[in-house]
Amino acid sequence: MGTQRMNRIGKLTRWASALMAAGAMGAIPVAHAEIELGKGISISGFLDMSYSSVSPDVGSSTESVGIDQFEIDFKYAGSDGVSAQVDIEYGEGFDGSDDETFVEQAFITKAFTEQFSMKAGRFLSYSGWETEEPTGLYQYSGTGYAKYFYGYYQNGLSAYYNGGKFAVMGSVVASAFNPNDRNSVDGVDDKMGYEFGVAVMPVEGLTAKAFYIIDKDTDTDIINAWVSYAVSGFTFAGEYNTVEYGDTSAVVNGDGDGYLLMANYAQGPYGITLRYHDFEIKNAAGGTVDDGSAITLSPSYKVGDNLLLVLEYRKDSSDTNGDSDAFALEALFTF
Repeated sequence: MGTQRMNRIGKLTRWASALMAAGAMGAIPVAHAEIELGKGISISGFLDMSYSSVSPDVGSSTESVGIDQFEIDFKYAGSDGVSAQVDIEYGEGFDGSDDETFVEQAFITKAFTEQFSMKAGRFLSYSGWETEEPTGLYQYSGTGYAKYFYGYYQNGLSAYYNGGKFAVMGSVVASAFNPNDRNSVDGVDDKMGYEFGVAVMPVEGLTAKAFYIIDKDTDTDIINAWVSYAVSGFTFAGEYNTVEYGDTSAVVNGDGDGYLLMANYAQGPYGITLRYHDFEIKNAAGGTVDDGSAITLSPSYKVGDNLLLVLEYRKDSSDTNGDSDAFALEALFTF
């Protein structure tokens, strides 16, 4: 296992070096108002609504319309560098069920200095170019491969150091992928998960990040690396992922790789995104468990600082799930 990990770390270094020439993170597409309720207390959130239509090459078309997600975030800034945040969400629950209301995040943060802080509770993984929330996406849909290559909401302890042009971060959690895991099964302790990350921001507009995630309970190892560059209204991004699964994972002794390339241009209230992604997950015998590639074209229009309209066309190809064409119209309101 040690040799495999060293080979993967070498692969990551080569990818990060190649991607460094390509780009870094641009601005989040929509704004939050941070409404003040009282001394040190504020709220923000969003309402995400959409219409979508999916037409597979084989089978019947499906349509969906309604509220995808509503979230309200409560934040409290106390004294001596202590703060807290609780996010309440209405939408798809952690178990995949629809129309659930639940606590998505809840954590306490202690800032020891302007550079170094720690937090404890339930929080989202640092990993991944594409954000979990729609407010951070440059198009309507995510790639769909985050469940294989990104960490998820986690229970545990995290530390973050921001050195200006670089940052390091790390977490010790009950599970890297299961927000309901409290590190105990029927009173018997299971194994922990770990996440380590580094970021570099050498010049304005350029950001590169790399993460190594270890989930001891499922014996899963993930490397996620991305880089983006924002200049003159353009944002370019590239991401590479690789994973190895162990004996207790759903994909027994399997592995997988995936990547994306994205370009966005925004001028005034108008924007447009072009993205391509590809991934494949294999079992120990080399058989494909899941795969897919897609090209996505997504123009957008800001009605105001707090309302974004997004149109999307997406063409998917997959040996395991079939080919399809999808259209979507999204209204995303933030406060």
